[in-house]
Amino acid sequence: MNYLTPEEILVNTINIAVKKSKLSYINMLLLGFMAGAFIAFASEGSNMAAFNLLLKPETFGLGKCLAGAIFGTGLMLAVIAGGELFNGNTLMFAAVLERKISVGSMLRNWIFVYIGNFIGSLFIAYMMNLSGQFSSGANMLGAMTIKIAVQKVELTFVSALCLGIMCNWLVCLAVWMTYSAKDITGKIFSAFFPIWLFITSGFENSIANMYYIPAGIFAKNNETLLDAAIQIGVSAESLSHLNWSSFFINNLLPVTIGNIIGGSIFVAGIYWVVYSFNKK
Repeated sequence: MNYLTPEEILVNTINIAVKKSKLSYINMLLLGFMAGAFIAFASEGSNMAAFNLLLKPETFGLGKCLAGAIFGTGLMLAVIAGGELFNGNTLMFAAVLERKISVGSMLRNWIFVYIGNFIGSLFIAYMMNLSGQFSSGANMLGAMTIKIAVQKVELTFVSALCLGIMCNWLVCLAVWMTYSAKDITGKIFSAFFPIWLFITSGFENSIANMYYIPAGIFAKNNETLLDAAIQIGVSAESLSHLNWSSFFINNLLPVTIGNIIGGSIFVAGIYWVVYSFNKK
């Protein structure tokens, strides 16, 4: 059998968490930077592919579906090429429950990986801004980039929290299944379908948002792109809400909390109870 059973996945997840907890600070930051960049590449690529479909209500769902089909590349790169992704690392909670690592070592990993993810995502957002790619499609890519960012910072706390929970529930199931696969083909398929589902569903990923919202803020500073955003219905009032403060407080905070709950409780926690706690 070329894959692990759920009970065996839990053991593998715990062993991987132990290894992650022993990474040096610099390796956590560097691998976090790489994974943040991978997710940002997936974010900008999915936007490029789907922005024209997302502009129209009648093709919006199709656009989300297309974006989701591309976005999974980010997780594939992190899992197979090597990277530390905060979302997936919420699975380390299983090792805490198993008493294989301490809460402190888990939080140490989360913090440094999160910082690395942020730097990597922000770097790609800034590079995209400098590249002129936001002018693609007669400036409509930039306009849609701004619109997506505005929509994200205007979410209520409860909405952002719930969307964050559902997102990382699926993301961590994707990571969980890649831990099951014993070959690259299995890892690719394991990552592809849950990520496709989460993007198509419109859920909120804290690391992806480290690209989406800064990219919108950068694009907003370009008057041509700003005018294009207004043409597709982004109001001046909504544009005033798009800033670094709203990024951190209105979106990143509740989405991050939701991502932690989704991965650590609904995946790591439940599977630990079923396959470890209830077996003792």
